[in-house]
Amino acid sequence: MKIPRVLVVEDEKAIAELISVNLRHHGMLAVLAEDGEAAQAAIDDVLPDVILLDWMLPGQSGLVLAKRWRLDPRTKLTPILMLTARGDEPDKIAGLDAGADDYITKPFSTQELLARIRAVPRRRAPEQASDVVRIGGLQLDGSTHRVSYQDTPLRLGPTEFKLLNYFMHHAERVHSRSQLLDRVWGDHVFIEERTVDVHVKRLREALGTAGAMVETVRGVGYRLTASVTPDA
Repeated sequence: MKIPRVLVVEDEKAIAELISVNLRHHGMLAVLAEDGEAAQAAIDDVLPDVILLDWMLPGQSGLVLAKRWRLDPRTKLTPILMLTARGDEPDKIAGLDAGADDYITKPFSTQELLARIRAVPRRRAPEQASDVVRIGGLQLDGSTHRVSYQDTPLRLGPTEFKLLNYFMHHAERVHSRSQLLDRVWGDHVFIEERTVDVHVKRLREALGTAGAMVETVRGVGYRLTASVTPDA
């Protein structure tokens, strides 16, 4: 049976050692790195099964590293668990947007950390459709990641793009927040449902007048509809 290999990117030696001891005690192999350079060297040597990545690091931050590893084909699907003392909702969303699969706030218990590590490989986001879809003046090209409304290009963040992609492929249907978390983010059981509200708000703002097409169904969730006239 393969021993799970966990890369711990943490510059506080006491925390790194504590995590390492607990991982070894529970049958995992811990590889320690104190900064991005050491972490990259460890990844180049042997690809880990999970990366525990501290937000605040000397040199490049955890956010920068997460974004880089998500763009690298070799580490694109490697689960990343962000470790941070920053517990505010905008910070959590920033970590998830950077490519983290989950987020744990310091201080945390050993049992919580182990539960997150065991769970995160099961919470991969589903593949996004890559075709071209058009609804009510909106056009989305999944292969080129381009969106336009009435032939005018729009700029969307990566999460807003994925959300719109899902909405447009399932137009006129009402989706609860939990369903959207599962279908767009993956089965992120530790992420608060209000995260969806934040990204829907950002999506509407990015769509401009077409934002009216994303309707709130009170007490249920959201849907994208072509029946609304955005310019009305």
